[in-house]
Amino acid sequence: MKKHFPRVILMVLITGILFGFNNVSPKEEIPSLFVQHQIKGETVFINCIVTGISFRETDHSKKRFGKIVIWIDGKKKSEVNAAAFMIKGLSPGSHSVKLEVVDLNNASYGMEKEFMVKITR
Repeated sequence: MKKHFPRVILMVLITGILFGFNNVSPKEEIPSLFVQHQIKGETVFINCIVTGISFRETDHSKKRFGKIVIWIDGKKKSEVNAAAFMIKGLSPGSHSVKLEVVDLNNASYGMEKEFMVKITR
């Protein structure tokens, strides 16, 4: 009996650990924003990777819905409901572009990226 006692204890611990992990729910995704941009002529192509936020209200897998507000040189230009989009018609010169992820009521999620673009003739 003494020979089997350590094995029994080990088996109980392993079983408890393995079955205990089945009740752990997945952690909620922490929202984050990553932005890539490319300039062609007077058009800026933007691709965003936004985690934890859905731009489609029909996506019920996410609890948070939102949109991206585009600011050019400190002025609100537009809003988009997509992670990839274009900004067209910028005049030649340097421009400050700010992207802000907000909820459907325009409350900020605290995720924003700001970068400079230079449009040449």
